[in-house]
Amino acid sequence: MAKAGKKKQTKAKANAKSKSKFALRPFLYRWLKRFVLLILFLLIAPYILIFIYKIDAVKPVSTLMLSETFTGRSYERSWVDIEDVAPVVIQSVMMSEDGQFCAHSGVDWDAINIVIEEALEGEASRGASTIAMQTSKNLFLSQKRSVIRKALEIPLALTSDYVWGKERMMELYLNIAQWGHGVYGIEAAAQTYFGRSASKLTRKQAALLAVTLPNPILRNPAKPSNGLQRLANKVEKRARQSGAYIKCIYP
Repeated sequence: MAKAGKKKQTKAKANAKSKSKFALRPFLYRWLKRFVLLILFLLIAPYILIFIYKIDAVKPVSTLMLSETFTGRSYERSWVDIEDVAPVVIQSVMMSEDGQFCAHSGVDWDAINIVIEEALEGEASRGASTIAMQTSKNLFLSQKRSVIRKALEIPLALTSDYVWGKERMMELYLNIAQWGHGVYGIEAAAQTYFGRSASKLTRKQAALLAVTLPNPILRNPAKPSNGLQRLANKVEKRARQSGAYIKCIYP
């Protein structure tokens, strides 16, 4: 009798464990389903926003600007339409950041191939990000460098370049780019560093602001180092000769 009782108890415990496992499966399935749906939403949402951001009245903020807000820090950004930005600014930014801006479709494949070849040969890698890629990163992605981010950045850049067109792309880029601690957009940068609006910037000032973009935290266009001044001089010269390169903005 005692043995039979023990067998019943063992069988009851086994049944209880089995029932517990079956009860756990739907719970795990629900959470796995929610996780997959969340990932899909995060992947699809930027493409929905791309079409929303095509509307001129929409003035989006970057992920860095959102981060400033969430951490309680203040920032300065005054939206300015592209028509109210001095042409020398657009010329300088294009010549400094993306000389083939008007020629490619959001991604400069030739530059990317060169970077890949240099990496395979063990050489120091240079940047190959276009203005479209930088804008996509600033609006939709993390600022941390990774292969995954770059893989997400490329299709976003291609899509946004196709949907927005060059003029809207440049307008968005100039209004979300960081130009220092808490300084975002060309209007805020022009006022902060030179005490004038973006429409009144000189060639020299525009060139200095353009070469500040790769490292806006450490570079100060109002107090340029000798190295930064030399870079600005090169960009200013290229901007003067940029006629054929900027035809998508100024035909």
